[in-house]
Amino acid sequence: MRLKDRVAIVTGAASGIGAAIGRQFAAEGARLLLVDIADNGAEQLDEQIRLSGGESIFEHTDVSDPAAIAHMVQACIRHYGRVDILVNNAGIVRQAPLHETAEDDWDRVLAVNLKSVFLGSRAVLPHMLAQGSGKIINVTSIAGLVGFENTGPYCASKGGQIALTREMALEYAKQGINVNCIAPGVIRTAMTAGMLASPEGTLAFEQGTPYRRLGEPEDIAHAAVYLASSESDFVNGEVLVVDGGWVAR
Repeated sequence: MRLKDRVAIVTGAASGIGAAIGRQFAAEGARLLLVDIADNGAEQLDEQIRLSGGESIFEHTDVSDPAAIAHMVQACIRHYGRVDILVNNAGIVRQAPLHETAEDDWDRVLAVNLKSVFLGSRAVLPHMLAQGSGKIINVTSIAGLVGFENTGPYCASKGGQIALTREMALEYAKQGINVNCIAPGVIRTAMTAGMLASPEGTLAFEQGTPYRRLGEPEDIAHAAVYLASSESDFVNGEVLVVDGGWVAR
């Protein structure tokens, strides 16, 4: 098992990419703290992992709230005694032309998608520094590398994640901490359900992907396992694009 006995916090674990990462980490032997603001999905995943013989707990957390993040990490340390991996996966999107984007929507997207990465990383880093090791994985998007219409706050937040990943990689490499990010392409999740609601919409995104299919959450989970494992110990500050070739066009 590639993650045997390693302790991992996964945010946004109730569905989609976060749930797939949680399941794959558990299959690889990780001990999990599942985090989400949506209780039902995360509690169901928590139960599934434990029934299958894995080790998991769930913590209801608003990742944009500093106090909630501090409580999340304290719960992990209290239960497991350490934290080896943080996956900053929680994210939301608001779609509108930029000139029609409400300031509240801008602030909320930046808080959940970008501020949360700062808050979560800041909270786990003292423990990783004390251990002399750790892996931080930020789930960004190809929207941080190329533009998508009507998603200004989302694109800005994902570009910010990439920049922050590179900064943290430089800052903490000497202390044995790896910081990388995964940039998914168009993945079939609840977040993309609106874009894929019609056959025409699905076809457009499939045709825009050179591999000629949409991504699945498991495609991202496999990449996350690699970045969380010792196989990626010499990988730092990297943007691992998993998009079927979208940004290579």
